[in-house]
Amino acid sequence: MKIQLSEHFTYQKLIKFTIPTIIMMIFTSIYGIVDGIFVSNCVGSEAFASVNLIMPALMILGTVGFMIGAGGSALVSKTIGEGKKEKANQYFSMLIYILVIVGILFTVISAVAIEPMSKLLGADENMLTDCVTYGRTLMLFLVPFLLQNSFQSFLIVAEKPTFGLIVSVVIGVLNMVLDFLFMYVLKMGVFGAALATGISQLLGGLIPLTYFIRKNNSPLQLIKTKLELKPILQACANGSSEMLTNLSMSLVNMLYNMQLMKYAGSDGVVAYGIIMYVGFIFVGTYLGYSIGTAPIVGYHYGAGNTDELKSLLKKSLRLIAVTSLIMTCLAELISPVLASIFVSYDAELLAMTTNAIRLFAISYLISGFNIFASSFFTALNNGGVSAAISFLRTLVFQVVMIFLLPVLFGLNGIWLAVVAAEILAVIVSSAFLIGNRKKYQYD
Repeated sequence: MKIQLSEHFTYQKLIKFTIPTIIMMIFTSIYGIVDGIFVSNCVGSEAFASVNLIMPALMILGTVGFMIGAGGSALVSKTIGEGKKEKANQYFSMLIYILVIVGILFTVISAVAIEPMSKLLGADENMLTDCVTYGRTLMLFLVPFLLQNSFQSFLIVAEKPTFGLIVSVVIGVLNMVLDFLFMYVLKMGVFGAALATGISQLLGGLIPLTYFIRKNNSPLQLIKTKLELKPILQACANGSSEMLTNLSMSLVNMLYNMQLMKYAGSDGVVAYGIIMYVGFIFVGTYLGYSIGTAPIVGYHYGAGNTDELKSLLKKSLRLIAVTSLIMTCLAELISPVLASIFVSYDAELLAMTTNAIRLFAISYLISGFNIFASSFFTALNNGGVSAAISFLRTLVFQVVMIFLLPVLFGLNGIWLAVVAAEILAVIVSSAFLIGNRKKYQYD
C-alpha cells in the first residue's frame, strides 16, 4: 500500500517510506566504489590518485542539482501541504527548466577550466592527462547529472521513492557492467571510467524526466509555467545548506589532498580517496534517511500539523542514534576488508588505509545527527539555520582541524580532523534544535 505524505508516521511507516531512498543512496555509493576499484586495479594507483584529485572540482558543479532538489522539494511539498497543487507543479516545472539552462552554461565553462583547475590542485605531468580526460568526459553529461541529483528529492515529494530506487539500481548495474567492459575488456583507462559513469548519469536524469513529462499518477508533473523570481530565491535559500554541504565537502577534499601530498605523497591521496568511497556508504545512509523524511516534514509544516512534527523529530533522533552505533562498530570491524578491496597489491598502502578508515569511522557516531538537523531545517523552509549548520560542519570546523591536528598528531591528525569537526557541529546542531523548538512547536 502506498504511503502518503499526509499520513501519521509510526516507526514502521517511517522506515518503510525512507528505506527506498536509503537503499538508493547506498547503491549509488556502491557503484561509485566499483568505479574506484576498476580504476585502481585496472589502471593503477597513479590514475586512481588523478581521478580523486579532480573529482572534488567536478562535484562542485553538481551541487546546484542538490540545492534545487532539496530546496525545491521543501518548497513544493510545503505548497502541496497548503492545498495549492497547481502552484506546486508550476514551481516544480520552473525549477527543472532553470536547472537545464544552468547545466548547459556550466558545461561550456568547465570544458575550458578543467586543465588549469587540475594544475591548481597539484596535478603533476604524470597525473594531468588523466585528470583532464576524466573531467572533460564527465562534463559532457553534466545536465543529466544535475537532473539526477534533483530528481532524487522530487521523486519523494511525488510519493515515488521506490521508483527512484529502481532507477538507481538500473543505472548502477549499467555503470558496473560498462566499467568492466570499458576498463577490463577494452582497456580504455580513465576515459572508460568516465564514459561508464556519464552514460549511467544520462539515464539517471532522462528516465525521471520522461516520467514527469508524461501524464502520471503522482502529485507532480512538468507543465507550462512562467518565471517567478521569489520562489526561485526561496528554493535556493532552502537548499543552500545542501549546496554548501556538497560545495564545502569538495573544497575540503581539495585541502585534504594538498595536506596529504605534503605528509604522505600520492599514497595519502589514494588512502583518502578510498575513505571517501567507503564513507559514501555509511554517510549515504544518513543522507538517504534525511532526504526521505524532508518532504514529510515539509508537508506537515505546511499543513500546520505540529503534533506530527514533534513525533517525526523524536522518532528520527532515536532511529539515527541506534543506526549510528551499529554502523560505527561495523566500519571498525571490516576496515581491513574495505581497504584490501582497493589496494591489496601494496602492503604498506594497505596498512595506511586500514588505519585511516578506523580513525575516520569514529565520525559516523555523530555525523548522522548533524546531517538530519540540517535537513530538518531545510524542510521547515529555514534555509538560514540549515546553511549555518552545514557551513560550520563541512567547511569552517574541518578547515581549522585539517591544519591544526596534523601539527599535533602528524598524519593521524588528518584522519581525525573530521571527527573533531563533527563534535563541534553537533553542539551547534543541538543549540539550533533547542533554540527553535517554540518557533516551530516541535518541543
